[in-house]
Amino acid sequence: MTARILDGNALAAKVREDIAKDARVLTEQGIQPCLAVILVGENPASSVYVRNKVAACEKAGFRSLKFVFASDVLPEIVFAKIAELNADPSVHGILVQLPLPKHFSEDQVLEAILPTKDVDGFHAENFGLLLQGRKAFYPCTPWGVMKMLASEDVVIKGAEAVVIGRSNIVGKPMAVMLLAQGATVTICHSQTKDLSFHTRRADIVVAAVGRPKFLTGDMIKPGAVVVDVGINRLQEGPDAGKLCGDVDFESAKEVASLITPVPGGVGPMTITMLLANTLESARRVAAKAAGN
Repeated sequence: MTARILDGNALAAKVREDIAKDARVLTEQGIQPCLAVILVGENPASSVYVRNKVAACEKAGFRSLKFVFASDVLPEIVFAKIAELNADPSVHGILVQLPLPKHFSEDQVLEAILPTKDVDGFHAENFGLLLQGRKAFYPCTPWGVMKMLASEDVVIKGAEAVVIGRSNIVGKPMAVMLLAQGATVTICHSQTKDLSFHTRRADIVVAAVGRPKFLTGDMIKPGAVVVDVGINRLQEGPDAGKLCGDVDFESAKEVASLITPVPGGVGPMTITMLLANTLESARRVAAKAAGN
């Protein structure tokens, strides 16, 4: 059995078409969705991510603002910019690209963003709403994964799901979203004693650990759905410099029923859901202006 490929590029293109249509309607009403992105330092990967996000905004008809600071910038300067953007009614979403230099507290920076403009879904208020099953801005990567599963009618209710990784950005919210749709969820991490025991009984496996080709085919239940959130650049061997995920794609695809590739899997959907959150923020402003 060879797994079907869950194509994130194709799904993202379809969803972004709908987002662009809705953005045009709002813009005609005088409210153009606007995302402000803050980049601190010269991390090459971060620069690429920011460039892709800005390009996606512009293609969808959003207004995009980008603010770049040197890596040694004083934190108070960045906090002042966030406060300025918080107070600007024409800005609907604020994103601070992670990671930040070591002299910053990432938690304090993320908490400085108004929850109503936290389109990354990282603010404690939005995460708390997610835990309670209430409407919130959801973290973009796990929300993108849920959209991908829904696009293939993957049965989540009653399924055994394993999430490998416990980060606040992916692992924890991913587990909560799967749980909310009726899955029995196990979170595995670096202290898990027998990872394969858990993954081999899972109907759905989401790998988000940041370790190249970590999940191999012999660790997967036949017919499982495998979602690869990782993106790593190989450092040695004949494939040095190439991108790969946390899943050993070649061995896993022979066991799984459905699998996401890297690149072209979850990544495009992450940016897509960032656009969706920004659009929703703009919608809320439009509704408020209309007295609804």
